[in-house]
Amino acid sequence: MPQPSRELQQAESAMQSVLDCLIDSQEAFLQIGEKLVDKALKHYFLTESIKRAEFRGEIESVLHREGVHDIKESGTAEGTAQRVWAGLKSRLGGGDHTLLATAEESEDETAAAYDRAMDSYLPLPVRQLLTTQAAHVKLSHDYVRAARDRKG
Repeated sequence: MPQPSRELQQAESAMQSVLDCLIDSQEAFLQIGEKLVDKALKHYFLTESIKRAEFRGEIESVLHREGVHDIKESGTAEGTAQRVWAGLKSRLGGGDHTLLATAEESEDETAAAYDRAMDSYLPLPVRQLLTTQAAHVKLSHDYVRAARDRKG
């Protein structure tokens, strides 16, 4: 069984941060999507939740091929707090605009995790994968922000 390279071991914390943010993002898209009134946005959010699960699987597969076998799946405390806060605001009548603002905050964190990871040394297959995923996250962030602005 291959051992992770020294460089990959040094980048593991950055990769774990991306995975944690993807867990948060997946949950946020699912929970917010279930609460949105706008059907098109609801569909988009539920689809993005599935996309984030796919991203996690892709990263975990590459890390396993590179020799990393102990991957924790936990999410972050901030992500959990954001989801609880979004649920509370929704119950208090915040509406789609409030939910979209919360989703945008979550996307900010996810994009930042990708940026931090890209600042680390990464083996080429990992870097290529993260570059592609980060571009999607950026497009998604822009879409959520534009939807929020339209609902404002």
